[in-house]
Amino acid sequence: MSNSKHEQQQLEVLRQQIDDTDSELVRLLLQRRQLASQVGVVKRKLGQPLYVPEREAAMLANRREQALQMGLSPELIEDVLRRVIRESYQQQQAADVHLESKSIVVVGGAGALGQLFVRLFESAGATVNIIEKDNWEMAEIYCAQADLVLVAVPVVATVDVIADLPVLPPSCVLADVTSIKEKPLAAMMAKHSGPVIGLHPMFGPQQATLAKQLMVACHGRDEENYQWLLQSIERWGAQIKFIDATEHDQAMSFVQVLRHLSTFVYGAHLAHEQVDVQQLLDLSSPIYRLELMMVGRLFAQDSNLYADIILSDPHNFMMLRRYVRLFDQLLTELEHGNKVEFIRRFEHVRDYFGDFAQKFLTESQRLLDVAGDTKQVS
Repeated sequence: MSNSKHEQQQLEVLRQQIDDTDSELVRLLLQRRQLASQVGVVKRKLGQPLYVPEREAAMLANRREQALQMGLSPELIEDVLRRVIRESYQQQQAADVHLESKSIVVVGGAGALGQLFVRLFESAGATVNIIEKDNWEMAEIYCAQADLVLVAVPVVATVDVIADLPVLPPSCVLADVTSIKEKPLAAMMAKHSGPVIGLHPMFGPQQATLAKQLMVACHGRDEENYQWLLQSIERWGAQIKFIDATEHDQAMSFVQVLRHLSTFVYGAHLAHEQVDVQQLLDLSSPIYRLELMMVGRLFAQDSNLYADIILSDPHNFMMLRRYVRLFDQLLTELEHGNKVEFIRRFEHVRDYFGDFAQKFLTESQRLLDVAGDTKQVS
């Protein structure tokens, strides 16, 4: 038998062994999914949250150590497990009936974000009524027995809608899910003498599960009387970050307003220059492709939403003007070939980010590794 024929047979045997191993991996993944579903059932009975960060972190650390001892890449094992865990959370997101005694009103429940909360509350067993413009006459009836009135309308209408609400029961929780918090929270405090809390979901309505999602919360009044709402949010898997309403709005001017406007201008400039988007994709490495996708993602969504966020606070424009002036100043320095000043500024910003720079590099590399395995948009 020639060497080439022997090696070809050996290759076929090895390929079959790989196929068998892959098949066993699929079987083990099915077994893990079934176990995750059982875990979800027990969690719901115990009233435990879907996502427990400490448990996940410890498990990943143990598996990384095991991989290292076995001569495998810890990064590979963590990447695989993170993908499997994400699937597990979706398996555990079954009906969690713990709000069957609650009556909830979602103002704006027909909107995208409103629909998400309607689905969540209904899956938890609550009785949910929706108020929109075309059935506002039902507001007084629906709110009379409500345990929670959740305002989920566009930011420009939120304060007016709150003011138009009927008198709520003293024990009813009044909450909103607007991207700004100071004015809506003040409006709710003025409207209702009972428990009040401001919420800001840092996720979109397309989420299949709230596992690992962030909910920002601003305390209003009677914290003990809306703990059941916060506990439900945690049971659905979200983490809650508490912050003062004024501080929230100041932070959002950078987290949302600056980023959204910068992204909008980037996209508008590409359109103005009539750049061939497909050509940019063809010439982009994973990191540039991701950046371009994040720009394009903005324009696949509701323009009114982003306009309202950017226009929500006139004070944002002073900060944005400072950004434009700095951009122009740096551009002028570069036009004059001032490389030394650019490097000096670069080092200054590096010092500002400190340890975050290296952490962001590591975390983004994980995203890029995944992005490199995905099919390129065409």
